[in-house]
Amino acid sequence: MTEFKLGDVKRGGLFALLSALLFGASTPAAKAIIGGVHPLMLAGLLYLGSGCGVAIIRLTILKQAGAKLKLADLPWLAATVLFGGALGPALLMYGLGSTSGSAASLLLTLEGVFTAVIAWVAFKEPFNRRIGWGMLAIFVGAVILAMRGPGGHAAFTGALAVAGACLCWAIDNNCTSKISHVDAPTLTSIKGLVAGVANLALAFLVGAHMPSVATAGLGMIIGLLGYGASLVLFVFALREIGAARTGAYYSTAPFIGALIGLLLLHEPWSIALILAGALMAVGVWLHLTEPGAEA
Repeated sequence: MTEFKLGDVKRGGLFALLSALLFGASTPAAKAIIGGVHPLMLAGLLYLGSGCGVAIIRLTILKQAGAKLKLADLPWLAATVLFGGALGPALLMYGLGSTSGSAASLLLTLEGVFTAVIAWVAFKEPFNRRIGWGMLAIFVGAVILAMRGPGGHAAFTGALAVAGACLCWAIDNNCTSKISHVDAPTLTSIKGLVAGVANLALAFLVGAHMPSVATAGLGMIIGLLGYGASLVLFVFALREIGAARTGAYYSTAPFIGALIGLLLLHEPWSIALILAGALMAVGVWLHLTEPGAEA
């Protein structure tokens, strides 16, 4: 087994933390502008910004680090575009319309739960009690947020929409694992461009209007940084410190998002939010410290 040098670990850790910071900040940032933009329109702008940005970075900075797409990969790619690029972000934007950015950020920990369940049930991947207890803690935290979180009962449907987004991204994660040999930035740029255009087209079909140039540009910048640059930094971190360590750093993203929502958007604190956050943190810790997770 190859050991990482101290310099590589520091650099990789910085990449991973920056990736988590950018992705975590994207949810409260989207919440800040969702009020005047149709959810489908904002979802399209976010992913169009991500797709354009990563495509430019891929063509100018990054070298190809994976195989090219083959015909057999296309069904899996189509599934990742549909669930991860189109349905997932659209549901998240709908959810943000009626729940707080901090609660939505914490609810994103459900993505890991759904990913593990699908991998276990559909793809027969290993499962153990520690993972099960972690999933239970995160799920109970999510229920508390949905029933008693900021916004009261009015936020319940928003929480369900965010949970639906997490389910879509979990399907995306498992489908992406089937084409993980393909160059990651290439996959991300394709997903962003196709899903971004599709969501924008749907938004226009349902009568949504393009927001101001400033708002549209801000949405694309949020997508570029929160989804595009975050992924590029994630890939850099993987190369330096490996998947387990990168995942450990990246798991802080929902909690970073919650803190940003509370501190910068001045969203209300509540006992339910604190309790749910604590349960979800325990759940994430159980996942990260399972035997073999340190490899």
